[in-house]
Amino acid sequence: MLKILSVLTLSSLVVACATTQQGAGMPSAAPPSASSSAQAPTKAPSPLAAYEWDLANAYDAGGQAAAGWKLSGKPALRLNFENRNLSVKNLCNVVGAAYAIDGSNLRVERVISTMRACADNELMALERKVATQLPTAKSYSLKSGATPQLTVQFADGSRWELTGTPTASTQYGGPGERMFLEVAPERVACSNGVMKDAQCLRVRVVTYREDGVKHRVGAWENFYNEIEGYTHEPGIRNVLRVNRFVRQNVPADASRHVYVLDMVVESERAR
Repeated sequence: MLKILSVLTLSSLVVACATTQQGAGMPSAAPPSASSSAQAPTKAPSPLAAYEWDLANAYDAGGQAAAGWKLSGKPALRLNFENRNLSVKNLCNVVGAAYAIDGSNLRVERVISTMRACADNELMALERKVATQLPTAKSYSLKSGATPQLTVQFADGSRWELTGTPTASTQYGGPGERMFLEVAPERVACSNGVMKDAQCLRVRVVTYREDGVKHRVGAWENFYNEIEGYTHEPGIRNVLRVNRFVRQNVPADASRHVYVLDMVVESERAR
């Protein structure tokens, strides 16, 4: 059996879960704690935190387009600012760091990441570049509009230009409930309301102690939703960290909850 684990290396990525029942038999999970040596405001400006920022262009110190930051056929780097933590997605691992701002100045701490194995050498090379570049961030600027724009300047004079998309918290009017779902390797036949002869994910809720050790595993259930940002690969069992949001103006035969992938914390190929 091939088993791949996401090793969570610092307390900002260690899971801390509660066991409060909150509907549908699914316990909530408290957000992970953050550790940072950054002595700065603890809250990002709302325009930064309200959007996910996708890399549109990268430029070198001379203002010329810099190669290697966008890979053909792969999604662009995505930056998220939450509390004092900056994370970068669409790499092999979730790369993160504490950050601080002072006016237009931006300071990023030493990068940490999960440690999932990755067979994509090109993507791993990009991940290493990101880990080297981020701590050299120097300043940022924002432009509002229908599509907000974020520019990050680095110490060597290079820069990233990113475009903003509202976060799930912005779309759904508040922070989500963090929880962990184990997804079985195969979908199963299911029927629910207007869903006839559908194929559903099979999931169970996982809770963890404050030290990150698995504490409790629930019963398997058919999952009549999809998880935004998650693409299921048949034959792979995953444990996902997700955020669950309450939908407003629920359409007929739709769930009142929306599930959004935060990160994959464990993967295993079934025999």
